[in-house]
Amino acid sequence: MKVLLINGSPRKGGNTFVALSEIAQTLKQEGIESEIVWIGNKPVRGCIACGRCKVNNDGHCVFNDDVCNLISDKYQEADGFVFGSPVYYGQPNGALLSIMQRSFFSNGDNVQNKPSAVVAICRRGGATAAFETLQMPLEMMNMPIATSQYWNIAYGREQGEAKQDTEGMQTMRTLAHNLAWMLRGLRGENAPAVPEREEWQPMHFIR
Repeated sequence: MKVLLINGSPRKGGNTFVALSEIAQTLKQEGIESEIVWIGNKPVRGCIACGRCKVNNDGHCVFNDDVCNLISDKYQEADGFVFGSPVYYGQPNGALLSIMQRSFFSNGDNVQNKPSAVVAICRRGGATAAFETLQMPLEMMNMPIATSQYWNIAYGREQGEAKQDTEGMQTMRTLAHNLAWMLRGLRGENAPAVPEREEWQPMHFIR
């Protein structure tokens, strides 16, 4: 099994990557392969509702001058997905949303019925709104959603600071265990009655 993790931050090694790496490492412990794909920091087109992808019927957006189709081509080989984004003005990165919208519309058959999750990273606020925005397309695409012990949120501003959010990192690990449990169950493999659980590590930011 393989999980595709999309790093929707323009900063390749930033806090979104930190959160996705925590998930990837836990999936590895579960015996599940993963790949983190970075969307890059080049311009990404928005969907213009031209409908050409449905006419061409090849699973590709008509615009082939950004990373959308390169990422979309990886959907077929993936058994599950995690989409991660920083929070900008209470919303996910617009480039990631454009990729999700265009690739789901043009290549939706290759994400249907595959377990998925989203992750939002912020300095302080807006993460829940961004999290909800990211998750809505998954629900429309019949993608079973893997949950965690909390909303899939971690906090950090400077590069790598999210690692210090001990509860946020635990939330990522719990998400990974839940995703692995779902994948095994949906494939008919032997799985425990409940996913692995760590003792809760609550954290707040009053120092």
